Amino acid sequence: MELQEVYGLMDRFAASGLTALEWAWGEERISLRREGTASPAAAPAPVPAARAEEEGEAVASPLVGVFYAASAPEEPPYVTPGARVKKGDTLCLIEAMKMMSEVPAPADCVVEEVLAKDGEAVGVGTPLFRIRRV
Repeated sequence: MELQEVYGLMDRFAASGLTALEWAWGEERISLRREGTASPAAAPAPVPAARAEEEGEAVASPLVGVFYAASAPEEPPYVTPGARVKKGDTLCLIEAMKMMSEVPAPADCVVEEVLAKDGEAVGVGTPLFRIRRV
């Protein structure tokens, strides 16, 4: 897709009533979100854990993209189960449109479980981690 076509798509999106748009054609992928929706810089909101028998909260993905547990394939993951982290510490990266966005810890907590798999596509609200506040 040429740059002018991307600009045209952005203009039509802005003029529409849509709040989100995802477009894919072969290797090309575009994701557009209207202002007021989750942004890469926004801290993810904790959501209740999916399984009632487990205690804690789930940290959800703030955007659509690919989940990465580490900064590079040869690097160790940012966090593993049992890791104690402080509010704002990086839990993982989400790649969207070739841009990496850090997902910060919403509070001082212990990572109970990593719910997403490295390289897995995630959407807005997809649970990534189960945490316990400390």
